[in-house]
Amino acid sequence: MRTWGKVLFSIVISIVVLLSGFLFYISIADYKPDDEIALKTERNQPLMFNPAQEFSITTFNIGYGGLDKNENFFMDGGSNSRASSKEKVEENMRAMGDFLKKESSDFYFLQEVDRDSTRSFHVNEEAYVMERLPQYSSTFAQNYLVKWVPVPITKPHGAVNSGLVTLAKYHIEESTRFALKGQESWPRQLFELDRCMLEQRIPLTNGKELLLINAHLSAYDKGGQVRKQQLGFISDYLTEEYEKGNYIIIGGDWNHSIPGTDPNSFPSFEAWPDWLQMIPGDFLPEGFQWVADRVVPTSRTIAESYIEGENFLSIIDGFLISSNIKLVDVKGHSLNFEHSDHNPVTAIFKLIVE
Repeated sequence: MRTWGKVLFSIVISIVVLLSGFLFYISIADYKPDDEIALKTERNQPLMFNPAQEFSITTFNIGYGGLDKNENFFMDGGSNSRASSKEKVEENMRAMGDFLKKESSDFYFLQEVDRDSTRSFHVNEEAYVMERLPQYSSTFAQNYLVKWVPVPITKPHGAVNSGLVTLAKYHIEESTRFALKGQESWPRQLFELDRCMLEQRIPLTNGKELLLINAHLSAYDKGGQVRKQQLGFISDYLTEEYEKGNYIIIGGDWNHSIPGTDPNSFPSFEAWPDWLQMIPGDFLPEGFQWVADRVVPTSRTIAESYIEGENFLSIIDGFLISSNIKLVDVKGHSLNFEHSDHNPVTAIFKLIVE
């Protein structure tokens, strides 16, 4: 018995040492970005933006090329942690690239774009999109850089190198990554995203600036406490820039049900998911309005594969614009979640220039 006791004790000690060593390594390697980081815009275009013209923006969470209609995801109650194959990632990226090329928006806000991740078989999705859209610049803002996510145990999520990408047909004067406030507790935060927003500035002839902001808020924070901090930061930022007279569009994946939309309008056999929060009623900064297509859902639950009429659907992707910008049109694209767990949204805007 003493021998077995010693063996068991040795096993326990070995496990503790291994876990401690792993956490120490992850802590040392943890990505700790500054609050503000100047970003490089690759292939910046020479064409200057005309403030008198209408312009279009499409926001699309591409689900790292691995969350097509047949997939589920472990964080949402499913079992899968990776795309089914490299070939499937490439197929999804081809289809989404074809959509972007055909849509020919002036700007694209993309979320969950992998550069070199286990979950997407190390396909460089930013490079893939840039190749499909050679007439656009590309700016990348890192929001997920982890050496190894060890769950699920049987097939870990693995190494992740991912972020936001904004594509533009027009010349970009300045690009900045802003860290969004709020973090999970240690050690969970070591394996979570470092949420941010990607700001781009375009100077206008009236001395003001057009600010285009690509954002992706938290989803799985318990009770939505981290999201409240992120929304607070965004509200303060928008108010400050609006008071300067700038023109502001922030869009992306809010991971909240966008005001004016109703998930209950979409047929579903699933209950309202715990992670889906409403935008707080006191969030909306003065001088701003929400922009979303109320008819086309932009997000599905991914506890199971997509089956029309069964998954819970909601509208969490859209825009928030300042009152000196006119909304011309907004359209959600019903792609039936064929290649991503999100549907894209395109809006057309026009600046109100005095």
